[in-house]
Amino acid sequence: MNENEKTSVQQADAAGQPPETLTRHLGRRVRHLRSTRDWSLETLARISGVSRSMLSQIERERANPTLAVTLRIARAFGMTLGELLESPGSASRLVVIRADDRTYHYRSDRNARIRTLSPLNLEKDVEFYEVQLPPGGALRSAPHFAGTREFVTVQRGRVRVEAGGDSDVLHSGDSASYRADVPHALVNVGHGQALLFLVDIYCQGPVSGV
Repeated sequence: MNENEKTSVQQADAAGQPPETLTRHLGRRVRHLRSTRDWSLETLARISGVSRSMLSQIERERANPTLAVTLRIARAFGMTLGELLESPGSASRLVVIRADDRTYHYRSDRNARIRTLSPLNLEKDVEFYEVQLPPGGALRSAPHFAGTREFVTVQRGRVRVEAGGDSDVLHSGDSASYRADVPHALVNVGHGQALLFLVDIYCQGPVSGV
């Protein structure tokens, strides 16, 4: 553990929270962070090196993991130990997301390249993404929680927005909002690469937005 992580642990301990409170908080944090990435328990176990059974117990708030186990989980999410244990809003800080930080590269394949622009360590009901679509590329999503809406702004290109039975084509500078609790899609109908910014607003709790 480096000096920054040691300092983070000291700051987390300084909050004076009882062990059972920290156990509940950690379980909720891990469960939320895993769901925002659309990771299974098996995926998190593979990345972190922590067994699936231990992760399941942590998420169900039935385990008080060692510092080493908690550190492995934090690193799997690209976070420091202090960031994982920190309660939302307990600290005010400037968070910078660098363009070349691959921790925030959510997805990259022949259909779409997606980069999250939201801090990964925050529990949030709003998520912000940069989306690049090659010609003919499409980002298709299953319904999210009831009441969820998406807001999209096209920076470059032509993009068809589909939500349920509705659709329209957006050009550079256009914006649209639509229901995301029905099957929905963003389709590049132009001849060049499309660049757009996408915001998901959840009403009943966050899940993976894309």
